[in-house]
Amino acid sequence: MSHPQPSTLRGQSTRARIVQAAAELVAEKGAAAMSLDDVGARARASRSQLYHYFDDRDDLVRAVVDATTDSVLLAQDELLDHLDTWAGIDRWFRSLVALQEQREARGGCPIGSLVGQLAERDPLARMGLAAGFERWEARLRDGLERLQARGRLSANADPASLATATMALLQGGLLLTQVRRDPAQLRTALAAARVLLRSAAA
Repeated sequence: MSHPQPSTLRGQSTRARIVQAAAELVAEKGAAAMSLDDVGARARASRSQLYHYFDDRDDLVRAVVDATTDSVLLAQDELLDHLDTWAGIDRWFRSLVALQEQREARGGCPIGSLVGQLAERDPLARMGLAAGFERWEARLRDGLERLQARGRLSANADPASLATATMALLQGGLLLTQVRRDPAQLRTALAAARVLLRSAAA
């Protein structure tokens, strides 16, 4: 069981600094190579502080999963609020491709990159990753439900299935973009998602 969130601003700041250091190390070295000593050194935190905020190394890794999801969603927050119009969906798709162009197709999906490292090793981390994807997918599903309520999406369409299919295309596109170092892979995948979504237009 994870420790409760600290009640003081100082405690919250220290915990956030530890999670940030762990997230940086996971991104640089991978989850398996991240050690508590490395995290403590980078976060300027003692071993006793680490154990004050986290049960063990796995608990800290799970906090990294949650923080990674928070970061992904925060970066897209304004765009995700406007997925209830076709123009808003197109803007979101363009922004996802533009980000890969800016990153020169490196890094892939921050949440997806943790799946291969953690999903088969740590059941609780896998559940955290699944919850992270669900939070992301829910933003699209909510937008599509509002689109449907306004009569812009067919009454027979299933927003949940459309959101899942779009997320699958997005993740596949990000994976191919990363491995092929080519943002056009994501552009192609999202073009297919757009065709799928527009086929359900009212």
